[in-house]
Amino acid sequence: MSDKIERLKTLIIGSGPAGYTAAIYAARADLKPVVYTGMEPGGQLTTTTEVDNFPGYPEGIDGPSMMVQLQQQAERFGTEVRIGMATAVELSDEVGGIHKVTIDGSTQIEAETIIISTGATAKYLNIPSEQRLRGGGVSACAVCDGFFYKGQDVAIVGAGDTAAEEASYLANICNKVTMLVRKDYMRASKAMQHRVNSLKNIEVRYNTEVDEVLGDQVVEGLRMVNNQTGKKEDIAITGLFVAIGHKPNTDIFKGQLDMDEVGYILTQGKSTKTNKPGVFASGDAQDKEYRQAVTAAGTGCMAALDAERYLATVETHEEVATS
Repeated sequence: MSDKIERLKTLIIGSGPAGYTAAIYAARADLKPVVYTGMEPGGQLTTTTEVDNFPGYPEGIDGPSMMVQLQQQAERFGTEVRIGMATAVELSDEVGGIHKVTIDGSTQIEAETIIISTGATAKYLNIPSEQRLRGGGVSACAVCDGFFYKGQDVAIVGAGDTAAEEASYLANICNKVTMLVRKDYMRASKAMQHRVNSLKNIEVRYNTEVDEVLGDQVVEGLRMVNNQTGKKEDIAITGLFVAIGHKPNTDIFKGQLDMDEVGYILTQGKSTKTNKPGVFASGDAQDKEYRQAVTAAGTGCMAALDAERYLATVETHEEVATS
């Protein structure tokens, strides 16, 4: 076997809508992209049953099928998709510098440009019944899945702005929304609390946690427990939404890329540029506001275009330097 380290023009880390869209654009620009899928090939959409809000699918499509199609489209233009996870990086500070990436703790890759599309992972309660019914009525995205519960009774767990916003969204389409808040107050802003309290079909339960999600194949109810009194109560619901936050999958870039306090990668202006030349971030690794498949795909496109322009600039500088 050769000990030669592989050199790539464009390395894409992550394989969700952002990663595959970046690959489609990069491949068509002859950047010869290689995608490493990460530990969850296809990203969060592979845990989603029906996707009804991605343009181009008038009848909807299930998440895993959509990701297979995106991969096939990327491969059609020459993208090489590999199973593997980036476990360490050494990013160059120099324009035109080479970035070094370790895959699965052993394989060494060098890349002229890197597009980070590692996504984010929704936080769950880690209750066995909740995990068992993910995709069967348990969701971490009300905007994605709320439509399926139109006119029904649902519950949402969380106390921050995101939970309040999603509860308000659900209240517009569902019959009743029961909001479970672990403490005796909400962390959401006063404006968001006012919005929740102004909606008559939202019932806020303070000092209340999920004891068990009820149902065999799909969610049929919820057993709540008051963490002050220990009293348990069952309610009938068909959907449970968990809105307790997301964790961006960016740990390997800490100390090298600028991030916010949670770990979302900071990009420059309206671009996908990071603080390292030739390194671009797209999708949920840098977007904590929208977190939708279509917006992730959009930033994947932007990252590929930014990478193409960066490489063209580097090549121009090299030509000037050698002339």
